[in-house]
Amino acid sequence: NGEAESDERPRLAIVGRPNVGKSSLTNALLGQERSIVTDISGTTRDAVHSVLKYYGREIVLVDTAGLRRRSRIRENIEFYATLRTERALRACDVAITLIDATEGLTAQDIRILRQAEELRKGMVLVVNKWDLIEKDANTMKEWEEAIRYRLPTWQHVPLVFISAKTRQRIHRVLEAALRVYENRRQRIATSQLNEVLQEAIRQQHPPTYRGRPVKIKYVTQVETAPPVFAFFCNYPEGIKEPYRRYLEKQIRAAFGFEGVPLTLVFREK
Repeated sequence: NGEAESDERPRLAIVGRPNVGKSSLTNALLGQERSIVTDISGTTRDAVHSVLKYYGREIVLVDTAGLRRRSRIRENIEFYATLRTERALRACDVAITLIDATEGLTAQDIRILRQAEELRKGMVLVVNKWDLIEKDANTMKEWEEAIRYRLPTWQHVPLVFISAKTRQRIHRVLEAALRVYENRRQRIATSQLNEVLQEAIRQQHPPTYRGRPVKIKYVTQVETAPPVFAFFCNYPEGIKEPYRRYLEKQIRAAFGFEGVPLTLVFREK
């Protein structure tokens, strides 16, 4: 089944603000200092994908055309960057969002993460230029805590500290991305799902809806990549955001789904 096999290749996108080191990381992963990709002028809107082999497995790096070129068209760089980010996110399975250690987490980084989440892509957060940070034994832990604190809804997203320039820990980026890729394709048996969630519901009932008890009858996973869970209940509109978050937390606690946005839908039964 050679054909189907090629469709199993994980598609990763390296995204982030201009100058966070996307080209350096792309080149480091592809193992070439000066990657030469023929960019005929006028074709930049046709995405160029690169393939790399990692432990014998083929991985597609999405939309590497403009990333691997050193010179960039200067005008409208922000506009094009935003457009390209969106296009790369749409084309990938897992979004690797780079942030610059020398600048810390910015509002623009958070916007890119939010976009990846809205598109239900796998997510990995990578702090680049780690070689430029003055460090002691606790630096990484403190950084991790600070970032987690600012991203409360993304506790499940793996966080990797690297230097693309010195190639320090760049293999960890691929490890994390592949883990997330597999998590995103994970399917949980209905029996297991119900066992976990019925217990969770017993421990904390949904709030009443218009004075009536909300009863969740059963749950099943209806889709993978990205995962979607359907909850069947008497008053779907009675399930509000805090309880939805509670249920999501229970799914993650039992089944992992590291780095994967989950969709919970509530249907009448």
